[in-house]
Amino acid sequence: MTYKVTKTDDEWRKELTPSEYKVLREAGTERAWTGALLDEKRDGVFVCKACGADLFRSTTKFESGSGWPSFFEPISPDAVELHRDVTYGMVRTEIRCATCGSHLGHLFDDAPQTPTGDRYCMNSLSLEFEQKD
Repeated sequence: MTYKVTKTDDEWRKELTPSEYKVLREAGTERAWTGALLDEKRDGVFVCKACGADLFRSTTKFESGSGWPSFFEPISPDAVELHRDVTYGMVRTEIRCATCGSHLGHLFDDAPQTPTGDRYCMNSLSLEFEQKD
């Protein structure tokens, strides 16, 4: 697949920390309850750490109790891509940035307290927060 933002592995490695690279480019997962954005509550937008694409509004963030930042919907339907993930003996839905293809987290349908019932479970390392003025 061709993305709007494409870079070589060497270019990604130069721009991202080793931990960010592991999550964003190798589909790693940060440990629960360790992410810098877990408790972020200010008004703004969460963007892709790799390419800066807008992904989630702060108004869709909710406390899921999972240990990762969670949202009930992306900023637009075409902001993310959903892919079947069968790693670790599980069947899950992987979420990737639609602009650069970076791994963001996983989608679960276990959030009945939200308007959509969905939980976009994100790695803090895959996001940056931009506060609204």
